[in-house]
Amino acid sequence: MPSDALLVRIADDGRILRCSAHAGALLGRSPSDVEGRTVATLFQGHSGADEDPTPLTALGPVSLRPVLDGTSLTWEVRDAEAAGPGGWDLAVLETLFTHAPVDLYVLDSALRIVRCREDARRDSTATTGRDFFTTLDLIDPAEERTLALQVLTDGATALHRTVRAAPRSGIHRTTVYSMSYVRLEGTDGEVLGLVVSALDVTDREQALQRLRLLEEVRATVGTRLEVTAVCEEFADAVVPAFTGIVVVEVIEDVIRGEEPPLVPVSHDVPLRRVAFRGVVSARPVNDVHRLPDGTPFSRVLDDLRPRLVAVTEDSSWLSADPARASAIAQSEAHCLIVAPLTVRGQALGVVSFYRHRHEDPFDEDDIALASDVCAYTAHCIDNARRYTRERTIASTVKRRLLPQRASALSTVDVAAMHITGPGGGGAWYDVIELAGGRSALILGDVSGRGITTATTMGQLRTVIHALAALDLEPDELMARLSDTAGRLARERAALPTGDPLNQEPLTAGCLIVVYDAVDHTCVLVRAGLSEPYLVRPGSDGEIVCAPCGPVLAGPDPAPFPATEFPMPPGSILAIGNEDLPTSSTDLQELLRAGQRDPLDEVCDSLAYALRDRHETEKLVLLARVRGLPADQVLTVQLGEDLAAVPAARAAAREQMAVWGVGADDTFTTELIVSELVGNAVRYGAPPYRLRLIRNERLTCEVRDTGQSLPRLKHARTVDEGGRGLFIVATVAENWGIRYHPDGKTVWAQQRPGAAESA
Repeated sequence: MPSDALLVRIADDGRILRCSAHAGALLGRSPSDVEGRTVATLFQGHSGADEDPTPLTALGPVSLRPVLDGTSLTWEVRDAEAAGPGGWDLAVLETLFTHAPVDLYVLDSALRIVRCREDARRDSTATTGRDFFTTLDLIDPAEERTLALQVLTDGATALHRTVRAAPRSGIHRTTVYSMSYVRLEGTDGEVLGLVVSALDVTDREQALQRLRLLEEVRATVGTRLEVTAVCEEFADAVVPAFTGIVVVEVIEDVIRGEEPPLVPVSHDVPLRRVAFRGVVSARPVNDVHRLPDGTPFSRVLDDLRPRLVAVTEDSSWLSADPARASAIAQSEAHCLIVAPLTVRGQALGVVSFYRHRHEDPFDEDDIALASDVCAYTAHCIDNARRYTRERTIASTVKRRLLPQRASALSTVDVAAMHITGPGGGGAWYDVIELAGGRSALILGDVSGRGITTATTMGQLRTVIHALAALDLEPDELMARLSDTAGRLARERAALPTGDPLNQEPLTAGCLIVVYDAVDHTCVLVRAGLSEPYLVRPGSDGEIVCAPCGPVLAGPDPAPFPATEFPMPPGSILAIGNEDLPTSSTDLQELLRAGQRDPLDEVCDSLAYALRDRHETEKLVLLARVRGLPADQVLTVQLGEDLAAVPAARAAAREQMAVWGVGADDTFTTELIVSELVGNAVRYGAPPYRLRLIRNERLTCEVRDTGQSLPRLKHARTVDEGGRGLFIVATVAENWGIRYHPDGKTVWAQQRPGAAESA
């Protein structure tokens, strides 16, 4: 078989342009005798000559192929056995071009159409000889042309390329093709052109695009529990994947966390424009307005039914909202879908999707898609609304439970820096004045957020105040507080398993610092929180190293160790619910500045320094101590018998005179001193000590080493004793007992001037 499979080339008018030597031998004629004659005269005998026509079968099995030469169409008759087995290729090609479910195109090496399906979407006669990429009106023909030339050059097949074409006549949407390019080669390896298949996959691509949009909305919308943030996420998800312009408007009450209104929504209800993506906006974002009556937007809030609206010059509703009409005209929007944001038959807002300029118009399937994405977004908005409402309630509860302002103490200046963080939290603090010139600084942190956390915080804070009134030592106070927290945790764990609170274990941390302004010392007890930071006058800051006890309500039954350290006047102590950036020189400078500047200004500077760390709630309590001057304290060591009573009374009378206390208050002080010293001598154990302290109150303390428990009782008429503590409780403003490892202190307080005013 010769390598050249070409037998005969025939012109479009039937003339034989070329005859190969092999074909001439098969026909029994010379090539020159065949060339120039028509097919009819050679094979069918229509020339009127005497010679008999040559039978076509003399050529054997052949295949017929069209070839475009310049602007002329010719046909090549080739040896079918060289092109394929049994000569079936022609039948196969004819079948493909007639019945294949895709558009087939045969291109020459210049990428012009040689043949296409006769029932293709375009007239095959009109397209023959035209440039393929111009004929299909591809949106990016240059890219496809480059790829086709590459396939012609290296023969690498390009399959299933998604290509977009401009809308055709009578069809107002972009056509999407799945195109494949295969190089067409002769049996001798000659590159003849390309075979291109184009399958219209517009419906499939639109369905996939809708699925991708739904997945994107579900994956990205609702990641944050803020109504405005949810709407911003939604706008980013739908533009430009679904629409070129979107406007999200939410009812103002919904943004504040209130219950959404029922349908139909009154036209007086204000809406806020919370998100916009597009070209021209009728109103700025965050603008609060009312929807004009008689527009698709107000109608959607009447019946919660989405609407597909074409924008034309005859759209009468445009006149009801001139600002929006102007924006629509400037953006060249030609259609829109207005869909409601709704849950449980309640309206949250409305979303407007606009297609503009060269974007395809919306169809009925787009309405269903818009309804689906808006329904999901509405649930996210409702979740954010509920969270906003709960957070508002929790913040209100917590604000009412926390001290409205730090207590003004004569020996300690206090200021708090509180950064709520997202969702709030359970951090709290207290400053409690204790007897004997002492002050308690308390900072706690309950895990979690919301109303439950706020109420738990309030319960623990109430317990702290009740225990502080008992004048317990800091470690004892912390232990009893932990007992209370454990009881609350057990109550929570005993709730039904369906109760959400059952799934939230209660854990809390606390730090208690008791400062003694007379001795200039501090006692520190920690339960889970970080160590405080101390700056003494004239020295650098340092962390107060103190062992940490277990968290409150935790499973660890370990004790709460107490740490005592000196704290001279002028020192500043910082305690927080999180680790302070103690390695930062800025923090050290701020705290050193707190020894001379107002603590409120130091808290502001500290908040500015921590501005990039607001991911969690932060509470820092700053305390600057002053101490009591020595001339405001009288300490007297007493004898071991009842003679100590008149001696103590005389010392108190003299000190009252030095302090300039009035006669009535002096008499009350002598009475209190006499009863407390007498009880200590009778029922306590030596040594005995009397201490008088004057600041805002006048405190009388009597200390002994006995472990007996003083008891207040009502003496009978015939009893000669038992009235001491009753008398003290009657004339003093307050009294109590403080226990030590080596004894106890009984104290009583009175406010100077109270007796005179009475």
